Amino acid sequence: MATEKNRKKEPGKVAQLRTPVLDMLSKAAGKSFNYKQIAAKLNVEDKNLRRELAQLLHRMKEDGDLAETGPGKYRVKRLERPHLVGKVDMTATGATFVICEGVDRDVFISPRKVRHALPGDTVKVYVYVNHRNNKLEGEIVEVVQRARELFVGTLSVTRHFAFMVPDDPRMPVDFYIAKDEMHGAVDGDKVQVRLLDWPESAHNPMGRVENVLGPPGEHQTEMQSILAGYDFPLCFPPKVEAEAEAISDCIDKAEVARRRDMRKVPTFTIDPTDAKDFDDALSFQSLSSGLFEVGVHIADVSHYVRPGTALDAEAIERATSVYMVDRVVPMLPEKLSNHVCSLRPDEDKLTYSAAFEIDMDGKVHREWFGRTVTRSQRRFTYDQAQEVIETGKGDMATEIDAMWQIASKLRAGRFKNGALVFEKDEVKFNLDAEGNPTGIYIKQYKDSNKLIEEFMLLANRQVAESIGKPRIGSARTYVYRIHDEPNQEKLELLVEMAATFGHRVELGPRKTLARSLNKLLDDIKGRPEENLLGTMTIRSMAKAVYSTENIGHYGLGFTHYSHFTSPIRRYPDVLAHRLLTHYLEGGRSANANELEQVCEHCSDMERKASEAERTSVKYMQAKFLLSRVGDEFDGVITGVTDWGLYVEIKENRCEGMIRLRDLTDDFYDFDERTMTVTGSRTGRSYRLGDDMRVRVTAVSLEKKQVDMAPVNIEGDDMGFRPSPNWMKPLTKGRTKHGGRDKGRGKSSGKGGKGKRR
Repeated sequence: MATEKNRKKEPGKVAQLRTPVLDMLSKAAGKSFNYKQIAAKLNVEDKNLRRELAQLLHRMKEDGDLAETGPGKYRVKRLERPHLVGKVDMTATGATFVICEGVDRDVFISPRKVRHALPGDTVKVYVYVNHRNNKLEGEIVEVVQRARELFVGTLSVTRHFAFMVPDDPRMPVDFYIAKDEMHGAVDGDKVQVRLLDWPESAHNPMGRVENVLGPPGEHQTEMQSILAGYDFPLCFPPKVEAEAEAISDCIDKAEVARRRDMRKVPTFTIDPTDAKDFDDALSFQSLSSGLFEVGVHIADVSHYVRPGTALDAEAIERATSVYMVDRVVPMLPEKLSNHVCSLRPDEDKLTYSAAFEIDMDGKVHREWFGRTVTRSQRRFTYDQAQEVIETGKGDMATEIDAMWQIASKLRAGRFKNGALVFEKDEVKFNLDAEGNPTGIYIKQYKDSNKLIEEFMLLANRQVAESIGKPRIGSARTYVYRIHDEPNQEKLELLVEMAATFGHRVELGPRKTLARSLNKLLDDIKGRPEENLLGTMTIRSMAKAVYSTENIGHYGLGFTHYSHFTSPIRRYPDVLAHRLLTHYLEGGRSANANELEQVCEHCSDMERKASEAERTSVKYMQAKFLLSRVGDEFDGVITGVTDWGLYVEIKENRCEGMIRLRDLTDDFYDFDERTMTVTGSRTGRSYRLGDDMRVRVTAVSLEKKQVDMAPVNIEGDDMGFRPSPNWMKPLTKGRTKHGGRDKGRGKSSGKGGKGKRR
């Protein structure tokens, strides 16, 4: 860069040419120019200034800004890798960025340089530095891989052709649909369209209607649109269904003979009341040694779903089951998920088991992993098991009581060793026969949930440790569930914010920090600052993902952790079973590169499933409030952005938004660091976690949006009004402070038994 000494030597006029020179050469795609050519492009006609420009170019070469490619010919110094590959991130405001691995800044793409890229596409981008603002900019030169081929939107039919207007507000174009590609769809239908072609000279991509989802606004249409919008298939291919139906319900005697027979050991399942797929069971028996054997028995999906089959290919593609408000979209066909593999009571089942010889303090003395045949004698719901824990009476009371005591010790040990406590309430809906919400309730996390969770965590940890740090031999490739360390900057902000409420967060080693955060979360329960500090704590955490590169699980405090216990609904668990079998049989370490690609896909599909589940909740919340437009509620601010305040109604947990542009009493400025908006005239501020009285002003089922207005604040009666554009999608993009919207970081989802770990 230019030295201060060189800058001082430059006359005023020529000094002003530094930035235009850099901009002009940066946009010239690496071409070289002499001073005359540069002067012509910059419209420098004065002869003296042209001579000074020649000297300026030489100084810029010395400063390292330019490279001299020949006598008197210059170009801007290239980045080490001017052509990068990354993923396209588009915002609803029309801004486009490319996120490249190994580059700490996103690459901005101007609209005319987006080419034919769409959100999520993998692209090759030519990158240069904009020397006006020192930001990376680029031009997409090639779409390497489409993120998706199917898109959801509303059909608009003209006389000779049709257009599909995508639901996704980030999509920059509509799809052209020829008359013979409409396949029965009519004007106004919600449809799923396949991208067929996008000629270089065409403004719009060409598509074909694959599925007619139905009229917008109808319950079935909207729920299917959510699934299709996140790329989840609406049905299984015939070949997959045929393979599933061909699987026998009967267990071959020869297969039983190859397994450890545990059918006579007291065994039971604990699941939600409405569960249909039971993929884990527990067994308990006393041993002559004075120890106890706890068995964690998991449906042996890998026995039925073999590599190279259509079933396996479909399971890989789906990667996970999706738990919508009113339905489950399974990873496996119903024949497997609800019947053959499901550990239903009083049926012999093929299982994969982890058996632990354990004492009442939760110390594991011996462990065994292998294939078994088991038989569940009792199916408990969580409420039924909770009653046994509380009363000490009922079926299998002795076994459940002993296991609860052991689970309590395991749980206490985890927290002592640095595990974090995140127990967030889960919102559930009461639905009528048509799927309409009639009420909302909070699913409580009880001791029966904790009992199941602890033994699932134990199995997941011990299996991962047996492969990742074996007593004999070296570690082998495995599929781990990893969770990185928290974001230090966000933790420091949490420390500052907690201090304003009189709480102390101690940063330091993992155990110290975990102990301090757990104390904070316990201290703020029921206090006004609970939502603010709890949300900030969650936001400081990384997201758990699947990987063959083990870095441990920070949140659980485990050095080794896998997902082994839910193969009916998670494909990584199927892989974990296959790998364990391979290693138990003496196989060599698996190919890490191939497995890592599957891990990345599974992590991506899990994220999509979580987003689809949250979207279905938003739809049901909007539906529940449709008849409550005009009603007032007490709420709490759960999100603060530069476009609005998100408010959750306390009595029913429904969330809506107040747009800042609708707060007409003042101009509000957003502070991203403190999650606060403040009025420039009145000084009135709204912060994450603040209580607020609100009125529901409008509801859109298609947009899954609830609009709200503040009640009883100065200015509300002086012109507050819902925006006439309330039906438009929420704006998400660059804030006025230059940061790209990363979402509000709210946690939700399932895993284990109701949580994703």
